[in-house]
Amino acid sequence: MSLRPIRVAPSLLAADFARLGEEVRAVTAAGADWLHLDIMDGHFVPNISYGPVVVKALRKHTDIPFDVHLMIAPADPYLEAFAAAGADLISVHPEAGPHLHRTLQTIRGLGRKAGVVLNPATPVSAVENVLELCDLILVMSVNPGFGGQSFLEGQLGKIAILRQMIDSHVAQGGQEIDLQVDGGVTAQTAPRCIEAGADVLVAGTAVFGAPDYARAIATIKGKS
Repeated sequence: MSLRPIRVAPSLLAADFARLGEEVRAVTAAGADWLHLDIMDGHFVPNISYGPVVVKALRKHTDIPFDVHLMIAPADPYLEAFAAAGADLISVHPEAGPHLHRTLQTIRGLGRKAGVVLNPATPVSAVENVLELCDLILVMSVNPGFGGQSFLEGQLGKIAILRQMIDSHVAQGGQEIDLQVDGGVTAQTAPRCIEAGADVLVAGTAVFGAPDYARAIATIKGKS
């Protein structure tokens, strides 16, 4: 289990789209550490969300890090646009392009942090040869595309394996790597994710669907 601080990244996908600027300001005031932005193209995943224009428009509403999760294929042609729009961290799926190593290099070359996302059926081995280019590894605990899904218990073992892999990498002189979980994260599932080794929790409905954002974020962190 990681001893690093637990951070919560509310997922904008669960916010009220009619007042996104207000929602971003509200979760920032409530103590959100990052803002998670799901970019979906209707091709790589069966849903469509928003693009770099919306990310850019929201950037002026908060100074917390923008954690941009690209569920698009191909991802490479859009990396520069999302970096310019204000993304602090850009995460991609190994399946979204032919050369994961090159994609991560490109993200870092744009001055942004780079992440790799593992779908429920994507093995841990997909990331082990690019650890030196990773600032974050995201474990999907639902199949990507829609919010409000139930947590997949089988992903806890994957989180634990990745925690061991990251700790070994750091012990050998490698950079720190955040271990994030997204999908079905609630006050009930968050402690299990943390116990398995996660240190960044993406929560959509559990935050934006709560009457008190600050209390929801604190509860997910285990502080209330």
